[in-house]
Amino acid sequence: MRFKFPEDDRRFTWTRHIKNKMLFYGLSEQKIRGVFKSPTRLVHGVAEETIAAMKSLTAKRRHEEIWIMYRPEKRRVGKLARILMISAWRYPGESNPSQAVPIPEEVIAELGLNRQF
Repeated sequence: MRFKFPEDDRRFTWTRHIKNKMLFYGLSEQKIRGVFKSPTRLVHGVAEETIAAMKSLTAKRRHEEIWIMYRPEKRRVGKLARILMISAWRYPGESNPSQAVPIPEEVIAELGLNRQF
């Protein structure tokens, strides 16, 4: 099966980083949009002016969370502000809501962030 990368539209702009992570973690554009549309939890992202959203996926033997990090852009297109989709990842298990966002170390390194949060 061939992976289809998302394309920029009026609502979303996709970075190369999130496209690579979608391929790595096997996440589709529709899954990412679903997390954006109805997240289980929203927190401040580690980068400036970003938001991290999570949706919990539970099955009989498998508990995991899908996280996305995005930034609303300041300029608007019509009535909607465009959303810059930055990163996405799967987190095995269930994260604690009172702790920091569980971002894998390789994602932090690729984004060029330092772990001072």
